[in-house]
Amino acid sequence: MPYAHRKLLAALALPLALTGCAGEAVPQSSRTADAKATASNALPSPAATTGASPSAVRTGGLPLAGRTIVIDPGHNPGNFRHSTEINKKVDIGTNRKECDTTGTSTNAGYTEAAFTLDVSHRLRDLLKKQGAKVVLVHDAERPYGPCIDERARIGNGARADAVVSVHADGSAAGNRGFHVILPARVSGGSADTAKIMGPSRTLGEKLVTQFARATGSKPANYIGSGTGLDVRDDLGGLNLSTVPKVFLECGNMRDPKDAALLTDATWRQKAAQGIANGIGAYLKG
Repeated sequence: MPYAHRKLLAALALPLALTGCAGEAVPQSSRTADAKATASNALPSPAATTGASPSAVRTGGLPLAGRTIVIDPGHNPGNFRHSTEINKKVDIGTNRKECDTTGTSTNAGYTEAAFTLDVSHRLRDLLKKQGAKVVLVHDAERPYGPCIDERARIGNGARADAVVSVHADGSAAGNRGFHVILPARVSGGSADTAKIMGPSRTLGEKLVTQFARATGSKPANYIGSGTGLDVRDDLGGLNLSTVPKVFLECGNMRDPKDAALLTDATWRQKAAQGIANGIGAYLKG
C-alpha cells in the first residue's frame, strides 16, 4: 500500500528490510424471508418471531450461524528467518511479486506479525461466539508464509462469506489512523475481480464505520482522502480472490501515538470487536 515500502525494521535483530505490510512489496506512491404461519390460527415459527434465518434458529439464534469467515493474519513471525523462500516470486494475476514479506514493527520492536496474530485470535473468538465458522489462513504453525497466492486460495476454497486480512501500516511518523484496502477492477491471467468489487466495497464501508466506533480511531490522515478506503490493483491477496475480501490496516506502527494503541491489549480487543461488528453488519445487510 502507499508508504508501505518505507517499512523499516525497528529492531536490529530482524535481518530483512520490511517491504509492504500487506505481504507484498509496493511502490513508493502512496435470510431468508420471515416464516409465515400456514393458517391464521397457527403459531408462528421461531424464525417468524425473531426474524432470524432457519439456520440461526437451529443453532440457538446465533447471528452468524451458517456463515464462513476467513481471517488472514498478515505476514508470519518466522518470515524474517526465511528470506530465500519469501522472496520467491509468485503469480498475482497481473504480474509476479514476492511470496510474502516480513511486515513492519514499532520503533520498540513489536512486530506487525505478532500484532496481526493477536488481533486475529481475538477476532476468531468473537466470531465463533456468534456462531460463525472461522478459518485462519495461518496460525504461525508453519515456518513462513503462506505465500500471497495461497492466502487467496484458502479463502476461495473455504467459499468464505467474507475475508479480512489484518495488518498494520509502516508509514512516516505523523501519519495516523486506519484504512481499508479494496480490490480494484482487475482482469487478466488468473485474476478477475469484477464479481467481488461491489461486495468487497460494502464490507469495507461497514468495517470503517464499526472499527472507528469501537476503537475511537479515525480514518487515516495520509491515505484514502479521509474516507478510510483505498483501492489497489497490486495486491495478489485481492487480485486472486473470488470471494469478498479486504485488507485492514489498523494503524501506523511507525507513529508513536498509533504505536501506543497497537501495543495495548485493551485497544487490540476493541480493534477485534470493531472488525467483528463490521463483518456482522455486512453479513446481516
